[in-house]
Amino acid sequence: MNPTRRRFIGIAAASAMALAFLPARRAVAALTPTTWQGVALGADAELRIYHPDAAAAQRLIDRALRELRRLERVFSLYRDDSALSVLNRQGFLDEPPTDLLRLLSESRRYHRLTGGAFDPTVQALWQVYAQHFAQAGAAPDGPLPATIAQAVSRVSYEAVVLDSGRIELNHPAMGVTLNGIAQGYITDRVTELLAQAGLDRALVDMGEIRGLDTRPVPGEWQVGLADPMAPDQILASAPIRNHALATSGGYGTALDAAGRYTHLFNPRTGSAQPRYRSVSVMAPDATTADALSTAFSHMPLPATATVVRDLGLRAWFVLPDGQLVHQGAAG
Repeated sequence: MNPTRRRFIGIAAASAMALAFLPARRAVAALTPTTWQGVALGADAELRIYHPDAAAAQRLIDRALRELRRLERVFSLYRDDSALSVLNRQGFLDEPPTDLLRLLSESRRYHRLTGGAFDPTVQALWQVYAQHFAQAGAAPDGPLPATIAQAVSRVSYEAVVLDSGRIELNHPAMGVTLNGIAQGYITDRVTELLAQAGLDRALVDMGEIRGLDTRPVPGEWQVGLADPMAPDQILASAPIRNHALATSGGYGTALDAAGRYTHLFNPRTGSAQPRYRSVSVMAPDATTADALSTAFSHMPLPATATVVRDLGLRAWFVLPDGQLVHQGAAG
């Protein structure tokens, strides 16, 4: 998928000029963080390491970046030699990396949890829409219904066969994209690496943002959710200590010049027009937040409320009229 698929989320989480998040972090100690800024899976990314020894902090950043690059060689669709690109090209992959098997297995859980709204086999839809709007004089109403229907026939996560020694795509011309979950997964793996190294405080943004603060008397980072139509306006805020927050929205990811069609695809219908201007999900881990913010973009509010309640999450929806709807208990 296009590198801009969720790039605006990383930009927002990493800076004070947010499109989706406006972090308003309250200083707890005079400790200056050691920072890194770069790109992860096509999205702007940032690490903030709070450590009294700047050299030790830099070594942790170097370790985190090695892990990031390793995982990009597994999940990236921008690299022809990644494990995922090879799987899509061949239709199968022998001796797949453990991380690819793990994330595809977790994807199956979210697929079932959301009644199919989360489906990593929507790559066929991306190809149809991208090819359509890349044409000179492309019809503004998008691909023909028959063309979309043909692409939808190639969207089926049930046709992905997982085995410890092989992954196989059982429909011809299928394609898998993990852009709706991989940034959260990488954020979690980097956060875990830092915690296992003994670090007690960090902000990790690998396209999705997660806070780490295990000190006995922690501080609090507040993350602001910005209005998609007025990014300098904060609609709500929430603490992010030892939690993750992900946002999905059609704005900033339009496929067409008019901004009517986005990279958020409905796997059931083939629609590229999400129900909401934006969806934000707070969860204990970034993988969950990432996957569900993607899936919720095409789910009705009663259905999302069930998932939010059952998993103990929080979620915010900006409706087409600009109204903000919050689900889940505060705190």
